[in-house]
Amino acid sequence: MKIDKIVVGPLQENCYILTKNNKVIIIDPGDEYSKIKEKINGEVIAILITHSHFDHVGALEELHKEYFSPIYQNENLKEQDYEIEDFKFKVIKTYGHTNDSVTYYFYEENIMFTGDFIFKESVGRTDLPTGNINEMNMSIQKISEYSDDILIYPGHGDSTTLGYEKKNNYYFN
Repeated sequence: MKIDKIVVGPLQENCYILTKNNKVIIIDPGDEYSKIKEKINGEVIAILITHSHFDHVGALEELHKEYFSPIYQNENLKEQDYEIEDFKFKVIKTYGHTNDSVTYYFYEENIMFTGDFIFKESVGRTDLPTGNINEMNMSIQKISEYSDDILIYPGHGDSTTLGYEKKNNYYFN
């Protein structure tokens, strides 16, 4: 699977374009529709949303109109495994930053897209509407059960590994 990271919008949000066998999944199209569209090389088969903050969904409507692909977000997801063409992933509800935050775990590639749940050496704010520190702590406990070698692609900033976060992220201790 090829992963392209496109940094978009005034809050420098990470939009990801996953490509496998000429099929494309877009994760968190936050802004700058034309910049995202430019990077798409294949048939868009789904758009995944980690949470509904404006900086993660700003280009969603335009992309949906262009490609008519299904949108996966918390309202229509269960905490289970999904398979879209050659893409296989598990949805993990990781509330705390918002009450609709989910993590997408592509287990065959051993990678997670965490949105604003986990950042390198930090976590998403819990003081915004629908944020909740207790739910964040429960989500951290849940994600801590996963393997240390999982690569994490966050909604902002640099990628990291779950093992690194377990050792270096204040919120995991």
